[in-house]
This record gives sequence, structure tokens and C-alpha cells, in this order.
Amino acid sequence: MLVGSIEAGGTKFVCAVGNEDYSIQDSTHFPTTTPEETLRKTIDYFKQFDVEAIGIASFGPIELRKNSPKYGYITKTPKPNWENTDFVGTLKKELDVPMFWTTDVNGSAYGEYIMSTLSNEKIDSLVYYTIGTGVGGGAVQNGEFVGNVGHPEMGHTFLKRHPDDLDFKGICPFHGDCLEGLVAGPTFDARLGKPGKDVPLTDHTWDIMAYYVAQAAIQVTLILRPDKIVFGGGVVSEPFLDKVRAQFSDMLNDYVEVGDLNKYITMPLVKNNGSATVGDFALAIKELQE
Repeated sequence: MLVGSIEAGGTKFVCAVGNEDYSIQDSTHFPTTTPEETLRKTIDYFKQFDVEAIGIASFGPIELRKNSPKYGYITKTPKPNWENTDFVGTLKKELDVPMFWTTDVNGSAYGEYIMSTLSNEKIDSLVYYTIGTGVGGGAVQNGEFVGNVGHPEMGHTFLKRHPDDLDFKGICPFHGDCLEGLVAGPTFDARLGKPGKDVPLTDHTWDIMAYYVAQAAIQVTLILRPDKIVFGGGVVSEPFLDKVRAQFSDMLNDYVEVGDLNKYITMPLVKNNGSATVGDFALAIKELQE
């Protein structure tokens, strides 16, 4: 069996072909330009292979409701030229196979859920956050995504401000100082005039970021009570998560039991931020079975 994966990011598309063991057999990537050019490259790539289904994890917002006339569309995205793009419909015109359509972070969450179960972890629920150019989150409970009317927008929740960060207005064009507006990668440039990769972990800005990320972890802990929370994306590293765990422990104050924090708040099991590809393979197989 061959299935396909499309990880549709705002910067680049990663397309891959894999088997029922979630092993990549072939892959390619190219810049996200116009919808016409990018989707054309996507279609041409998959025409080389006899895939039985494709899992698609896309940047958004997207329309997930199958009873909506805009199902399969990218909707109110700030990505130039991509607003109101019929993503799934365009592919379906030339690739007549079942397609599972979801968000990029949902795809990553599902990939981590699958890998956790394959690693013999006793996982029934999981939350995945990506912290990079933007911030997003997805949740899986008992093998199903959380969110029916629409997908979660965990990157746009509101937080208590750090006392040393009150003058920073945030960078989110919609909300200013929501989670994305306070911890996405470009906030380093906005605060310090340089990218996060050039900021040593000893800089107090990292403590401020950890304070906000820990609050996000507390929110989903108290609302969803997942078995674990995974953080991926370019901003995240294990030393940064050590800071997050410390802040989480202080603020939660043992209100609920979460177990070993090193197992509860973790880096992805799939390396190089490849969780969405594994998730897409699994979702493509799931689409075939339903």
C-alpha cells in the first residue's frame, strides 16, 4: 500500500509517499508561492505514484465541516493570495483518491499520537503545540480530533502578562498579545531586534517566553486533561522546555496530578518536525478504512 502526505506550510510544502508502516518511500519539498503554482507542483508530484489515499495537513484557517460548501478551502488566511482557496477541490480534479483534510497542527498531533502508541506508551489523549513563525495547537482524544464546528485555535488564547513584559504590545495582527503574539519566533525580533537563534538561553526573554508557554500548558491541562503535551517548532528546544516545566510546576502548584513532568511536557518523538508526515500517512489509511 502507498499513501500520500501533504504538509502544506505557509513557507513550504512537503509532499511524501509512504507505506502502511508510516515509512517514507519518497519525498519532495518546494516553496509555497501562489495557489496555482504550488498546487500544480503538488498534483504533478503525486501523479508519479499509485497512491491509494492522501492525508493533507494545511496551514489555515481552513474549513473542516463536510456539510459546508467551502469544505476543503483555506479561508481567512493572512497568507497573500491564498484566502478562499479550494485546496481539496483542486487536487480532486486530477487525483481521484480519498483525501483526509485537516490542519497542520492536527496532522502533527496525530503523528505524535500514533508514534506514542507504537512506542507502547499508554496514551489515550495528546495535545501538540507548534511554536515557530506562528503558534498553533491540535488535540487528539481516543483517536479523534477535538473540534467539530471548527478546528481549535490554541495559538490565539489570552494569557496573564509577565510583569517584566507589560510594555510589549505583541505581534498578532488580530489580538496583539495572545499566545502567538507573545511567543512566536518573530517576537524576538520585535522585542530585541534579532532572531531567537541569536539570543542565548540565559537571556531573560526566554524566561518570559517560558512563562507564557507554561500558561498554555496549564490551560489545556485543566480543560482537556491530556496524557501528555508535545511542543514542536523552531522556537522549542529541550533546555527551553526545562524552563517551561519549572514555570508550569510553580504556577500549577500541584492542583492536579500530571505525573513526571519530563514525560508530560515533551519534545516530539518524530525528529526534524516530521510529525505531520507520519500523521498524514495514518490519516490517509484511516480515510481508506472508513
